[in-house]
Amino acid sequence: MKIETIKRNGFAVSLIAFPVMLLTGFLMHPDLLKLEALQTVEQLVGRFHNKPIYHIGHLIVMFSVPVIMIALMSIMNVLQGNGKRLGFWGGITGLFGAFILAVDKGALCLVLSAFDTLPENGFRELIPFLSVIVNKAGLLWVVWLLPLLPAGAALQALGLLKEKFISKWQTICIITGLLLLNNPDIELISSIGALLMCAGYIPWGVKILQGRMRCSSTACPINDTKRDKEFKCKQPCG
Repeated sequence: MKIETIKRNGFAVSLIAFPVMLLTGFLMHPDLLKLEALQTVEQLVGRFHNKPIYHIGHLIVMFSVPVIMIALMSIMNVLQGNGKRLGFWGGITGLFGAFILAVDKGALCLVLSAFDTLPENGFRELIPFLSVIVNKAGLLWVVWLLPLLPAGAALQALGLLKEKFISKWQTICIITGLLLLNNPDIELISSIGALLMCAGYIPWGVKILQGRMRCSSTACPINDTKRDKEFKCKQPCG
């Protein structure tokens, strides 16, 4: 298999996989329907203690980070026209935010899963000290930079719309979904956001896999009248 084909298919799979992984991780939250922000140690303990599904869900979100990075870098390479600046700066911003997401899940969720293995008596003695996590004490303040990820991805979505890689409805779904991710740890809202991102990204990823999506604004216009399944772009990606 040619390296260009691997790159094309990897790009397409990343577009499909990362919003699905985020959605899966959010849906695995044990108290999904509770519309409450994380503000106290008691809320934190109630979310993760003796609930392995919580840790598995956050592990999936952590493993989505390299997939997100592949998608962001690939979009940077694809946007070479009017959306090049948006693609570049959105990619730089988003990549830094993706790194913060890895830090967030690595420092908080993996550590909490380790705490959860303690004997019950030892865990109860630890509970008062968990306030440092809730309050983002010490260098944990860096997780406040997490909104850089959706901000960067939103910039790239605007670049994709500008170069007509995706339609207006896809752009609206992506940006709305990204905005919903900026909430105080309310997993139901995050799940809705990830679902909207799935609606925006997945159709594009599927078209790339099928060889039906152009790699330039003139090779295969987004509004082309030939919408049958057999239609192939003159210059397919890769």
